[in-house]
Amino acid sequence: MNKPLIQYGKVGVLLGGDSAERAISLRSGNEVLKALINAGINAVGIDVTFDETLFTQLAGIDAAFIVLHGRGGEDGVIQSVLEVMETPYTGSGVLASALGMDKSRTKRLWLGSNLPTPDFVEVSEKSDLEGVFERLGGNIMVKPAREGSSIGMSHVTTEEDLYQAFAKAKIHDDSILLERWVEGPEFTCAILNGAALPVIQLITQNDFYDFEAKYESNDTEYLCPCGLSEDKEAEFKALAQTAFAAVDCKGWGRVDAMMDEDGKFWLLEVNTVPGMTDHSLVPMAAKAAELDMQKLVVSILNGIGLDTTIEMDSKSDNA
Repeated sequence: MNKPLIQYGKVGVLLGGDSAERAISLRSGNEVLKALINAGINAVGIDVTFDETLFTQLAGIDAAFIVLHGRGGEDGVIQSVLEVMETPYTGSGVLASALGMDKSRTKRLWLGSNLPTPDFVEVSEKSDLEGVFERLGGNIMVKPAREGSSIGMSHVTTEEDLYQAFAKAKIHDDSILLERWVEGPEFTCAILNGAALPVIQLITQNDFYDFEAKYESNDTEYLCPCGLSEDKEAEFKALAQTAFAAVDCKGWGRVDAMMDEDGKFWLLEVNTVPGMTDHSLVPMAAKAAELDMQKLVVSILNGIGLDTTIEMDSKSDNA
């Protein structure tokens, strides 16, 4: 094993959790943990449980590499705990994490910043679903507002399917988004410490890039180079960086968008703790930028601004 890099101290890779994305978080976290250890960093995995032992679980680490997907890890909760403990952590802060996890509030913020995002309405059981459906053109995506990995999402083109899709989304969240469908290819841009990585185009045989297409299918295609002209790729990179900054995201993350038949990009969401599995997009984009997994995780760790000119003290020495 390589000699540990003492300047990072003891790094806790936070994974697992109790959200609907637990299984993916375990896969992502184990990939990150393996890469950190191979890079010579003193890293340990922590399968986080959100109970009265949480502070004890996090004691003794000098920095946290957050790979908790979904609620608890991506919505500002674990970030606020680490803030209280004065433990540096990767990625976005409390407010940006909370905003990024909530698709409705993210889209409202983008609209307020004059950034393009598909028309949408946040609905509940008391809403006129049929009226909203017609208003959005009768071709929509139904989404839980605060879930990731496409969990609970459905593409709907009939009123009959609308109610089934609403019930499916309602299992995961009380806040449901009905969003105008954008016909065209989907693109994603990873952001790493202020820089936009190469854009990836996603091609799936499914109706849309759903959970199965993301994590289980071997038929999903990832184009990188993405197939856009140099100017169009630069346009999307700039839009993604602007959208990322508008939510006050930090360090690393990913912005997803559709491109319509007129070549206009429409922002879908920002991911503040993207997947890091062997099917995940950020490692793919990093590889295209000549960053292997070890270099990627170290770059993300560097993004939290640790003072690497001195040795970490107290906690790691006593751990």
